[in-house]
Amino acid sequence: MSTRTRTSRLAALGAVLVAGSLVITGCGSSKSSSTAGSSAGSSAVPTPTAVASLAALVPADVKSGGKLVVATDASYAPNEFKDANNAIVGMDVDMAKAIAQTLGLTADVQNATFDSIIPGIAAKKYNMSLSSFTDTKEREQTVDMVTYFSAGTGTAVKKGNPQNVNATDLCGKKVAVQTGTTQADEIKNTINPACTKAGKPTIPNDGDKFDLQTDVTTALVSGRDDAMLADSPVVDYAVQQTGGQLQTIGSVTDTAPYGVVLPKGTDLSKAVQGAVQALMSNGTYKAILTKWGVQAGAIDSSVINGAAS
Repeated sequence: MSTRTRTSRLAALGAVLVAGSLVITGCGSSKSSSTAGSSAGSSAVPTPTAVASLAALVPADVKSGGKLVVATDASYAPNEFKDANNAIVGMDVDMAKAIAQTLGLTADVQNATFDSIIPGIAAKKYNMSLSSFTDTKEREQTVDMVTYFSAGTGTAVKKGNPQNVNATDLCGKKVAVQTGTTQADEIKNTINPACTKAGKPTIPNDGDKFDLQTDVTTALVSGRDDAMLADSPVVDYAVQQTGGQLQTIGSVTDTAPYGVVLPKGTDLSKAVQGAVQALMSNGTYKAILTKWGVQAGAIDSSVINGAAS
């Protein structure tokens, strides 16, 4: 599996090259979306009404506060990032707000480093997270995952591919990834062992790892690294927002569902799953994905703990 399982994420990506520096102004789908970033945030999303039967499933301690505290690593445009006004925006943010509204609550979206989110949910610091987490069997051992999207891993290189990177043979190449992502795990657990077995040099240091996906992109644009791996919509967005300095190579691989992260075994998981399904039925779900140009990752139904591996 090599999707941000975001075992981790483009902080305020919207990046452009100014005077030789990557300046941040602003993580997947099963296919590339050529519109991602071009019209992101430009269309309105209907405000869903509360569904009483789903609101009744919300645990009393959550309901009494009137809100869902939602963690997200705001570094993974167009899924979650900070806009020019430093507000946290993106597909996952809109989805979190719509889920909360469907449950008769408001969403208090808080920025957090990716690898702190699941521990934060376990410690009851957050009620849930939408942060481009891939639903995996391993994660399902400690948290519930409510599926809501489909993503794969994409590969980007500098325009013209000056290092002659082959997406299916990264042995010996310098590859940038975000810390804690499935892409990072894939290098360590799958790609490098295969390189060693084939008698080829490995990817140095099991990948050039950064806490923020923004820094992953910067490392590639600057020429520090030869390629980057990230969730496919994030790669597409980075290509567009860096003004043609990057390009994608190869095919999207390892498509898997994203999941809303929730405490293990509570009725909140049932409430959120029902809310996601309701948003799919009333058109809000489609409107959110279309707003952010990631509609290629839409799924037809939501389940609790739907990982295949």
